[in-house]
Amino acid sequence: MAKKKFYAVASGKNPGIYTTWPDAEAQVKGYGGAKYKGFPSRAEAEAWMAEPQWGQKKKQKPKKNTETTQHTSVAGRTEIYTDGGAINNPGPGGYGVVILEKGGVRELTGGYQHTTNNRMELMACIKGIEALSSRSEPVALFSDSKYVVNGISKGWAKRWRKQGWLKSDGKPAVNSDLWEKLLDHIEELTISFHWVKGHAGHPQNERCDQLAVQSARGNDLVVDSGYSG
Repeated sequence: MAKKKFYAVASGKNPGIYTTWPDAEAQVKGYGGAKYKGFPSRAEAEAWMAEPQWGQKKKQKPKKNTETTQHTSVAGRTEIYTDGGAINNPGPGGYGVVILEKGGVRELTGGYQHTTNNRMELMACIKGIEALSSRSEPVALFSDSKYVVNGISKGWAKRWRKQGWLKSDGKPAVNSDLWEKLLDHIEELTISFHWVKGHAGHPQNERCDQLAVQSARGNDLVVDSGYSG
């Protein structure tokens, strides 16, 4: 069993993600109605923080096409691979996109002065979709961000928008400006979102990571006007 190293505190004295239990415990001890959970990775903790689930989860049958570690392109559809991140999160950030369409490959990248991992993951998806040559062909988008994939595939983002950008716990949904844009972009597309394990040797995902890091470390970074942190 993997050792839990990240503690997500959704309801406590100072909600956030902590890397040691003593730090997390200080936020929930003596706090009525505290909600928290441990995770083996920061990505999983961030995904849970986006839409915390309380109580025992119901067992569900495995869904097809939700996880991918190696993938071969399929004729008749466009594939978008994305990645994004921020140095020290928040900090200088970048996104990387690889688009496979009609036998060709295109790459996109860009960087921002001050932003977050999740904003860059979302930005990568938005930029990839905006760059599509055809909007009539089916699209498969691959991301190593469960925050992004679950937000679309599980209907979180649509629910947040319907509720005035509030989560199920009544707290504001973070990055609503980018979620709004992403939802608008996919409305007229036949698109599916798939999770791919990051840093696992997948060629397109590795390339997206290289592009994102390269841009985050670049000199010509622009302002992420939607980030207010």
